This record gives sequence, structure tokens and C-alpha cells, in this order.
Amino acid sequence: MAQAQLALGKAAIVPGNGAGNVQAANWYRWVQQRLEQIHGFQCLLRNMPDPVTAQESLWLPFMQSELRCDEQTVIIGHSSGAAAAMRYAESHRVYAIILVSAYTSDLGDENERASGYFNRPWQWEQIKSNCLHIVQFGSTDDPFLPWSEQQEVADELAAELHKYTDRGHFQNSEFPELVSVIQGMLDSAA
Repeated sequence: MAQAQLALGKAAIVPGNGAGNVQAANWYRWVQQRLEQIHGFQCLLRNMPDPVTAQESLWLPFMQSELRCDEQTVIIGHSSGAAAAMRYAESHRVYAIILVSAYTSDLGDENERASGYFNRPWQWEQIKSNCLHIVQFGSTDDPFLPWSEQQEVADELAAELHKYTDRGHFQNSEFPELVSVIQGMLDSAA
């Protein structure tokens, strides 16, 4: 794929499960507002169907039809949204995926198992070939995710890893480091 010709057109934030009203959850709205201050840049933030279980069978079609994730899109996936971003990139070309609190298994949780993301092996090589950039944010003190799974994602995807020891599950209200990463992508694409 001649990815060097791709242009970065927009970002789409795919939240974690449980974020019913995404406008009021975590850092999502804050990041959207900062990114949309960049001239001509669009950042989509929509309430997802089935926000509790985050079923792959509903989320991936929504990402394609409603968020229009394509070769000019940076998908910003948080938690379950990171799993959705990785599964989406297995079969769709996107400009980049930014994974926040990514993991590889259902964690022994019935709701995670029901989502459908963890019932088959990850297609790491396919994800890498479909993304121009892969960036990951993770924290060793995440109360929900073992570091070993976050590290596995980073290793398998050769992700640009931003590793923290004090950010938990990234449920803060601001996320300037993420905005800086996208600004860097825009600067290098210019």
C-alpha cells in the first residue's frame, strides 16, 4: 500500500464501554474541542450503539457507516474502543490508530467476553499493514488492565508507546499528550 500518499483528514474517538454520554465522559470532549481548534480538522465524537457491552457486531459497522473511518482517519480508541480500533484495522485501512488502555483478552469478564472482540486470535500483521501510524498510551497502574496485556499490544504492533506509571485507566478530564501526538502527525503530513 502506498501509504505515504495518504492525507490526514479527521479523527474519530471511539470510547470505552460504559460511556453512555460521550460528551460528558473522561477526556473525550476536551480532546475533540482541542483538535477542532486546528484549522480544517474534524474530530467526530458520537454516542455508540450498545454502550455497555460494546458489541463488535454493532460497533464496527457504526465506525464505518456513521464515523466514516477510512484511510484519512485517525481512530482514537479508549479501552473497549481500543479493542474496536484494532479489530477495525484488521480489515480496513486507516491513517492511524491511537490506542489508550489497550488489552488483548476478555480479562475473565463476562461482559468483555460478550463484546465479541476476544473470541479469536488478533491479526497483528494485518493491523500493521492497514495503518500508517500506531500509537499507544498505557499506564502500569491501570486498575483494570494488567501491564502484560498492554505491553503485548505494544510489542505485537510495534507501537509508538507512551508508558506512564500514574495515569490509571486514563479517565482524567484532559489529555494534552494525545493532542500533541495528533498535532505531530498533522505537522509531518504537511
